[in-house]
Amino acid sequence: MNTQNVPHSSTAATAEEAIARQEALPPPDNEAATDVAMQNTLLTPRFYTTDFEEMDAIDVSPVREEWDKMIAGMKADPNKGHFKKNEDWDEVDWDGMEPKLKREFIDFLISSCTAEFSGCVLYKEMKRRGSNEDITTLFQLMARDEARHAGFINDALREAGIAVNLGFLTRQKKYTYFRPKFIYYATYLSEKIGYARYITIYRHLEAHPEYRFHPIFKWFREWCNDEFSHGEAFALLLRTDPKLTQSFANKLWIKFFLTAVYGTMWVRDHQRPVFHDALGVDVTWYGQEVFRKTSEISKQAFPFTLDIDHPRWRPNLDRLQAASVQVAKGKAKGGVTGTASRVAGMAKAAFAFAALYTIPSIPNALPETSRLEPAY
Repeated sequence: MNTQNVPHSSTAATAEEAIARQEALPPPDNEAATDVAMQNTLLTPRFYTTDFEEMDAIDVSPVREEWDKMIAGMKADPNKGHFKKNEDWDEVDWDGMEPKLKREFIDFLISSCTAEFSGCVLYKEMKRRGSNEDITTLFQLMARDEARHAGFINDALREAGIAVNLGFLTRQKKYTYFRPKFIYYATYLSEKIGYARYITIYRHLEAHPEYRFHPIFKWFREWCNDEFSHGEAFALLLRTDPKLTQSFANKLWIKFFLTAVYGTMWVRDHQRPVFHDALGVDVTWYGQEVFRKTSEISKQAFPFTLDIDHPRWRPNLDRLQAASVQVAKGKAKGGVTGTASRVAGMAKAAFAFAALYTIPSIPNALPETSRLEPAY
């Protein structure tokens, strides 16, 4: 098949077009990437479903002025055609790459592809099921962006001889049900922390290009700006109903998701030491820097931030990481002793999470308007 005649997903106007263009490419011989993407653990990206009727009933009237400006910016589509290889794409010597780095980098790409496509699947389903023009328009535009991102990562994976089968993933991966408000909290955070992660790496490599071991990092600025824009959308959704951020029960849920998202990122990143070494990034500094950026940004939507400088913060993140390693080793070992070790590790992880969750948060007053622009 002549792939030169297949339109690229980067120019697709909808998520459906982007996915169809990816599926028109020859499938890779190696299915390992799809197998990894199919996994469901506490650390792997999941696919979500929700109460679509409740989401379709959202009234954006309280934020109409900001909403219309945001939608107009998304419709302008500044990144159309950006997420594809061009003359800036350097040749990658996959065969010559250090084996541990190759393994961790491929894991990073597969995880990123799955996370991007998870958002695409959720947003696309909301557009399909909804009738509220404000909501369906938003989710159609965000699904388009996420499908382009996933396709671009798949392009990078294909050079290594693997790719994620996006259509198979849609049909076969297990879906987790989240109430709409949990979707708002979790997705707002994932989009904003995604921005903070990608822009931190981009700025570091901008100053130290000698550490840019793969060309995909050159595309991180526009990529993370899409993430930022999507986070803005969820910030506005949160502001349509003050109870989502002001009631006592919901404040507890916000703190739970903040702690869970930060903790998961810390554990996952510390599992890729060679990857971060190759980037010239100290993974502990990187984690705290991403938390700092995300906390500052999240003041637009949440009534408090986590105290990431508290004496209990770092020690319990490290305990959470150590417990995760113990759980993984116990699962791999199997048998009675492996099971006992895994259960003990899970208990340690629960205690570490509780210690993080009970750190007093830092309150802040919500601004009159939530709209922000990327500034890092």
